Amino acid sequence: MATVEKLPMLAEGYEKLQTDVRHLKTVERPQVIDAIEEARAHGDLSENAEYHAAKERQGQIEAQIADIEDRLSRAMVIDPKTLNGDKVIFGATVTLLDENDKKIKYQIVGETEADAKVGRISYASPLGRALIGRTKGEEVEFSAPSGDKYYEIAKIEFI
Repeated sequence: MATVEKLPMLAEGYEKLQTDVRHLKTVERPQVIDAIEEARAHGDLSENAEYHAAKERQGQIEAQIADIEDRLSRAMVIDPKTLNGDKVIFGATVTLLDENDKKIKYQIVGETEADAKVGRISYASPLGRALIGRTKGEEVEFSAPSGDKYYEIAKIEFI
């Protein structure tokens, strides 16, 4: 029996996926259908590049819709404000100190919400995996593309 793997995400990530799928269904899909109809009107479909491009785009849109709907069906929306504890878990905001005692702050989020530039890293990223389950004061070592990194967990918050 197959088990359905839940996808943890924040409420705003869930809403963004809903917005994306709504846009694909109400804007992109009708546009590509119109493009297919217009290309069909040009006649011979075997040598109609516009028709083939529109059909290919239609396939891409349908695949995107299916992927997003799958994610939404498996979503497990988590509100970090309802969490607490002394361990790093999904939704936690973690303040780290690097080797030079420079503070870096990250929130552990779902894969679709991750954006390191704004301080959000995926729980499945190398750093995210290294942080999960750790407590304040522990040192964390992980391999990044730029080499091995070392951090100390200075603070764990649920905000």
